[in-house]
Amino acid sequence: MRCLPCGEAGLLVELDDLEQVLALHAALQEVSPPGVVDLVPAARTLLLQLDPALTDPGAVAEVVRSTTLQPGAAPEADSVEIAVVYDGADLAEVAEHTGMGPREVVRAHTGQEWRVAFCGFSPGFGYLVAQDDRLHVPRRSTPRTRVPAGAVGLAGEFGGIYPRESPGGWQLIGRTDATLWDVERDPPALLVPGTRVRFVEVEA
Repeated sequence: MRCLPCGEAGLLVELDDLEQVLALHAALQEVSPPGVVDLVPAARTLLLQLDPALTDPGAVAEVVRSTTLQPGAAPEADSVEIAVVYDGADLAEVAEHTGMGPREVVRAHTGQEWRVAFCGFSPGFGYLVAQDDRLHVPRRSTPRTRVPAGAVGLAGEFGGIYPRESPGGWQLIGRTDATLWDVERDPPALLVPGTRVRFVEVEA
């Protein structure tokens, strides 16, 4: 890993892969290093936001380097169920990519627990990971200029839900009425890093 100062009150930790990011995130949540006020995971990095009155990047970097990583470790987190209508425009294409039928794709999507690895792209957008790699599919060769809010998609090793209408290149397999981002809610995002997610199929 590599530890780099980030701004006036941050430490950016670069890691080899997402598994190491998740392991370090879980370990630091357990340790709670003094002066670390927030942890922001991404695909290959973990940003530690610091209180400069209590610590400095050098001291926190020493803690990070001495932390033992346990692959697969995950802190206790909230669990949510998300109702999905599986009628996405790319469901048949996903079935072709995976070698499964459309109904098998739905069963694979609903038959396992997903976890929010990190957030980004748009407020409320969580990048979800799960164990079944049969659902790893490429992004669309041509992104859509408009993807509706609530669209449920797959891209690479991730699953996700579009919180609002936006352009996007993910393979769409369904849709949900769940509100992913609400400024009146605390926290505003339904899906925050660590959240466990179960998808439940419902009729249109």
